[in-house]
Amino acid sequence: MSYGTPDQPGHGQPDYGQQQPGYGTPPGYGQQPGYDQAPGYGQAPGYGQAPGYGQTPGYDAYGQQAGYGMQPYAPGPGQVTSDDRTWALMCHLGQFLLGFIAPLVVYLTKKDESPFLRHHGAQGLNLAITQAVYMIISVVLMLVLIGILTFIAAFIAQIVFLILAAMAGNRGEYYTFPSFMAWPMIR
Repeated sequence: MSYGTPDQPGHGQPDYGQQQPGYGTPPGYGQQPGYDQAPGYGQAPGYGQAPGYGQTPGYDAYGQQAGYGMQPYAPGPGQVTSDDRTWALMCHLGQFLLGFIAPLVVYLTKKDESPFLRHHGAQGLNLAITQAVYMIISVVLMLVLIGILTFIAAFIAQIVFLILAAMAGNRGEYYTFPSFMAWPMIR
């Protein structure tokens, strides 16, 4: 089937069902891959097989489920996001304003989402509980006057260690209080 008049050669579109002189079948057209083709035919040099060859169908090379649109970013194991660092910072500095409530909120809301926040929340709770016991003991010892010194020492130590833990959390590092400051009860 041709367009144009038959007396005007070269005008119109050729009929693709027929072979035109000088126009052979394009290489690889209608052939099985691998027949009469050089290895790697059709690939740019330096490009091999995609990473993750042999992965479970429906998943990419990084273990993410393939789907449409953009996938939400999920940090890999051991990676700490900036949100995690902020939560860890507030877990420790929040104890100045809210006491044990700040690490309790972090621990209960974020423990299943991030092992980093689970650790900092548990450490904050351990410190709060231990320091509450120390303050009760100091109040009882105030009857013999030595309680004033133990109260002041425990209070200063708590401030110093809370600041150290907040700075470590903000850097994305795990921080463990010394065992005399925070008895390891919650993990």
